[in-house]
Amino acid sequence: MTGVGHIRFGCEGALARVTLCHPGRLNAMSRAMWRELAGIFRRLQSGAAELAAVRAVVVAGEGGHFCAGGDIAEYPDFRFEPQGLRDFHEDDVWGGLSAMLDCDLPVVAAIEGNCMGAGMEIASCCDIRVAGAAARFGAPIARLGFPMAPREAQLVAREAGLATAREMLLEAAVLDAPTLLQRGFLNAVVDDASVQAEATTRASRIALLAPQAAHLNKQTLRALLPPPPGAALLARAYDYADSPEHREGITAFLHKRAPVFGAG
Repeated sequence: MTGVGHIRFGCEGALARVTLCHPGRLNAMSRAMWRELAGIFRRLQSGAAELAAVRAVVVAGEGGHFCAGGDIAEYPDFRFEPQGLRDFHEDDVWGGLSAMLDCDLPVVAAIEGNCMGAGMEIASCCDIRVAGAAARFGAPIARLGFPMAPREAQLVAREAGLATAREMLLEAAVLDAPTLLQRGFLNAVVDDASVQAEATTRASRIALLAPQAAHLNKQTLRALLPPPPGAALLARAYDYADSPEHREGITAFLHKRAPVFGAG
């Protein structure tokens, strides 16, 4: 499955581990991976007998990176038509993210290397975030000629803060781990070699506490969140699909050249 990437899932005692795997692409998320992510977290939430012992989840990336964004090689297949673009963001991407958000199990992110775009969104779904000192964060999709989808933008802005979201989306800024710790997105920054151990330690500490309390706390915290973007915004959110700017950004990236955007 290395051609489209995959997600490795396993359990050891009270901990489940979800690992993003896309060799050669810094764990960029393919459509298949988004669907796998949704399936895994729905299973965790379902109370299936074989997962009854799980009390916390660690989410990580393979090979020293968390997730470098979306798999842009797939984009020409669906992004230039409004309905295809809508299906990708509202069904595939939001399907994966909402399954994470709806899970009552505490989720700890172990963030190494690149955490960009889709990586920021997945990390934003986690309850506790631990990063390596060399980790880098951003959502530089303005270089690709398209905006962040409304639900995804609300998620990142809520967790990283509006000022940080503006910096990432409008300036295509890439920020370091100490900056994200200072701004409250991260709970801890540790030596790069210690990220997995620190995330596992924190998840193990959670697993020793009362599981019912954890579930009820997550349900309460979800109830306190602001309402989702309105129907009017979602109705027009993907009208840009066939725009020249959108096509230019993605085509330039795939051809390894600098994009040339028009004034309008």
